[in-house]
Amino acid sequence: LRYTDTLFTEQERGVGIKSTPVTMVLPDSRGKSYLFNIMDTPGHINFSDEVTSSIRISDGIVLFIDAAEGVMLNTERLIKHAVQERMAITICINKVDRLILELKLPPTDAYYKLRHIVDEVNGLLNTYSTDETMVVSPLLGNVCFASPQYSICFTLGSFSKIYADTYGDINYTEFSKRLWGDIYFNPKTRKFTKKAPTSNSQRSFVEFVLEPLYKILSQALWTCVCNTSPSPQGGARTKIEHTYTGGLDSDLAEAMTECDPEGPLMCHTTKMYSTEDGVQFHAFGRVLSGTIQAGQPVKVLGENYTLEDEEDSQICTVGRLWISVARYQIEVNRVPAGNWVLIEGCDQPIVKTATITEPRGNEEAQIFRPLKFNTASVIKIAVEPVNPSELPKMLDGLRKVNKSYPSLTTKVEESGEHVILGTGELYLDCVMHDLRKMYSEIDIKVADPVVTFCETVVETSSLKCFAETPNKKNKITMIAEPLEKGLAEDIENEVVADHMEQVDKALLGSVKDSIVQGFQWGTREGPLCDEPIRNVKFKILDAVIAQEPLHRGGGQVIPTARRVVYSAFLMATPRLMEPYYFVEVQAPADCVSAVYTVLARRRGHVTQDAPIPGSPLYTIKAFIPAIDSFGFETDLRTHTQGQAFALSVFHHWQIVPGDPLDKSIVIRPLEPQPAPHLAREFMIKTRRRKGLSEDVSISKFFDDPMLLELAKQDVVLNYPM
Repeated sequence: LRYTDTLFTEQERGVGIKSTPVTMVLPDSRGKSYLFNIMDTPGHINFSDEVTSSIRISDGIVLFIDAAEGVMLNTERLIKHAVQERMAITICINKVDRLILELKLPPTDAYYKLRHIVDEVNGLLNTYSTDETMVVSPLLGNVCFASPQYSICFTLGSFSKIYADTYGDINYTEFSKRLWGDIYFNPKTRKFTKKAPTSNSQRSFVEFVLEPLYKILSQALWTCVCNTSPSPQGGARTKIEHTYTGGLDSDLAEAMTECDPEGPLMCHTTKMYSTEDGVQFHAFGRVLSGTIQAGQPVKVLGENYTLEDEEDSQICTVGRLWISVARYQIEVNRVPAGNWVLIEGCDQPIVKTATITEPRGNEEAQIFRPLKFNTASVIKIAVEPVNPSELPKMLDGLRKVNKSYPSLTTKVEESGEHVILGTGELYLDCVMHDLRKMYSEIDIKVADPVVTFCETVVETSSLKCFAETPNKKNKITMIAEPLEKGLAEDIENEVVADHMEQVDKALLGSVKDSIVQGFQWGTREGPLCDEPIRNVKFKILDAVIAQEPLHRGGGQVIPTARRVVYSAFLMATPRLMEPYYFVEVQAPADCVSAVYTVLARRRGHVTQDAPIPGSPLYTIKAFIPAIDSFGFETDLRTHTQGQAFALSVFHHWQIVPGDPLDKSIVIRPLEPQPAPHLAREFMIKTRRRKGLSEDVSISKFFDDPMLLELAKQDVVLNYPM
């Protein structure tokens, strides 16, 4: 029984799709009971957004690693994400029975295999964390071993306690410290030594743990978690420092760091769960301070709320409250700080995450940071109802499905086409199932999947570009050039902060907001095919601003700033960028060549190919363009008779070969294009799909004086007038 797979689609597919909360009281091995709030998250890499929303309201994570497969792509990404969110990590090496029954490893080799997994995890922790104390080891009590098939779960401590209970005169705490590493037991002297007493002596872990297992207890895991993860009160300060956007010196922040149930109400919701009929949503979150009560009026702060701009906030009345136990809920009247809660009645203003606080007397309350996902939604599908009169039903369904999936994005193109963006094929398949069957209950047509592109430049603008406002009173001059390598990624990862010192430029300051809005408008929808501009910096070289405020309003400056962004961009050798997936394939040695063949047919290239220690499988790591990844897994299984298993996740953006503005390239329909023609093909097809003309029109982006300047300098353009 997969108890936390509560959805019909999860049971049908045999894969977790939604994170499922469970609250229960469980005892540890010493007989002490704890209230555990557990979130079972999906294991498939497409649904990592569910993991992100769950980690935000948790104090620690238990990471399950298959003993036979070892550390895989998703394991590495989860470790990195947990370190970034400052989580306490417990490792459970699962399915240890596979070492015995499938791989048929002798006990000594099984020990080496388990030790290799622990060493690999520590290598990743060392790479991603600056905290030298962040180490996992069976000796520290943050690694346990399990086999669900045989209902076994143990740590060194729990195993040594079995011996202590059997033989009586053993100190199980001291004994457990001698059950890992290069330590041997000498039966003659009855002492432990670091040197093997005889040539065929086994390490203590093999002799006392693995050999009894081969010859042939779930409290061990909870003891392990209790020893590793802090309590809600113990981990509150770290949680608040990392997630709260307000200052930490206020009474409100102090109440949150103390997890005070008598303090002002602060609740952070990170997930929305729909009711069984799919009509309403219940917000799921964690109470950080105060006590939330049924029937209480609250203020819901959205992700765009600030103290200066309070538009994204709404007063709501809390309906019923529940404690979730996966397949059923327990209704309660109040939930104090430190607990998870399912809230009715506050779903209307919440889209993704929200901060719930008291409506009065809590004016300094600020929001918790929106979720930062470790992947990107780059796969795009267009949808429309089979019956056009059912469009309102589909729009209502799109709004609901947008609430249900944390990293899903829905938008309307200029052509009127409704677009859904997700992380992968399985993800979008689940989204479409929910949209059709749960939320809109109508027939919906789906276009072939495509990917999002970005626009960039590879050189500095060939000349200074300027644009005048319609009233001829203002003029802005700019150039565009590529960003330094790695800077865009550092900005995304918040390594580089945008805090520049102000100088006294009063007149420029008065139009700064308008210029920034024009810049953001231009970079959000680039000139090539209305896709975001990336890896480009724009320099304002000169600005002539009208003295009278009437002549320098937003209506004059914003469109002008956008035009000069476009003209500077087009003068700097523009190029298209496409998303690339990082792919990890596990396959037997005799299937490796078939994997290479499938990747090569899809413009992929292999970066690493190595055997998995203690296993007959190989791991092949590669990069593949997202646009060529559709049907990749099916293709791979076909060519390897179902023996290969692939995981793919967004990794980086890369420039598409070829010049998108080269009009000498003829795109022949229904024929694969050679590499130098790809950029042109992608641009034309994207523009057609969005209802734009096939080529970039220069007159839209260049003023007449600018065109005269180009003519004077003999600049040859590939663009139509």
